[in-house]
Amino acid sequence: MNILRNTLHAILFASGLTASAQHSSNEKIHLGLVYPLSSNGTHAPLDTNKFSLHLIAGVSAAENGASFSGISTIVRGNASGLQVAGFFNHIKHQASGAQFAGVLNTYGSGDGFAIAGFGNIAAGQVKGAQISGFANLAKDVEGIQIGGFMNKAANLAGSQFAGFTNIAKSVGATQVAGFMNTAKDVKGSQIAGFINIAKKVKGAQIAGFINVADSSDFPIGIINLVKNGEKSIALTTDENLTTLATFRSGGKKLYGIIGIGYNFENTEAVYAFEVGLGAHLFQSNSFRVNAELAAGSLENFKKGDYFKSSLRILPAFKISPNIEIFAGPALNFINTDSYEGRTLTKKYIKSWESKWGNNLNALYLGYTGGIQFIF
Repeated sequence: MNILRNTLHAILFASGLTASAQHSSNEKIHLGLVYPLSSNGTHAPLDTNKFSLHLIAGVSAAENGASFSGISTIVRGNASGLQVAGFFNHIKHQASGAQFAGVLNTYGSGDGFAIAGFGNIAAGQVKGAQISGFANLAKDVEGIQIGGFMNKAANLAGSQFAGFTNIAKSVGATQVAGFMNTAKDVKGSQIAGFINIAKKVKGAQIAGFINVADSSDFPIGIINLVKNGEKSIALTTDENLTTLATFRSGGKKLYGIIGIGYNFENTEAVYAFEVGLGAHLFQSNSFRVNAELAAGSLENFKKGDYFKSSLRILPAFKISPNIEIFAGPALNFINTDSYEGRTLTKKYIKSWESKWGNNLNALYLGYTGGIQFIF
């Protein structure tokens, strides 16, 4: 032990950091292999350091500068500055500055950055950022969480970005996840590849498939289950006798559309599918105007394709509190390589052949009408 300590003091002296300079301050320079094989020896857990360097692991009461460890740094109190560890940083109380760990950072509260290959875990409030390859966990976050798989916070006054899921009670900005976002109250937006779940949402919910909320005026998804919103089953038909049973669901402003049906004009490509997004442009007690953007196809599941995109303006009249009829014009764009698809519409505003294969692209005017049952 004495040999190691004398060697470390010699290194300090050679670096211009004499022992007398160290003892003139309450903060030390701490060099070592692993506790207690270090310049601070068995007293290391009680010392405050301004610089620490350990080949394996270091222990201290506090760090007020930079610390570097091959495997782990353990701080029993607060740390400010830069903490870098090959595997693990643990700061019991406040971490101010930046933490970099090959696997995991754990700390009481943070004011700065925590970056880890696997995860960051904070028991209290985080001001700044948590960035990890897998998961970030904190009580309150005022800043940003970026996780390869998951982020979780009780109160989020910032944003979450995750490859799979974000979880929070209250959100003050944005949740973005590859699969799912969950929150209680959202004052910003939720964006997910598959599903968003919340209670009260003041911004937008954007999901690849489904949004769930008690209150959400601007859900953008195929299915939107909003408690104080509107859901309906409709039966529609268009100029090509494509008849669909559709489910419309959403909030006070936006809604989603999904439908299946049958085309009574074709003999082969007769199975119809449609998804879309709608908006309530004007509403009164008995009359409203909706705009819808929809994409659909006709299939025989063998060969030939027919794809149709439509922009529809649909005046709607309520004939009872729960029954509504609607009809209006539609601007349609089709792409097809089948004989039936080419002959389904007789007159086009404009048509042209694709340079890549035997595809017809065409723009034409049509109509859509139907009846829907609101519940």
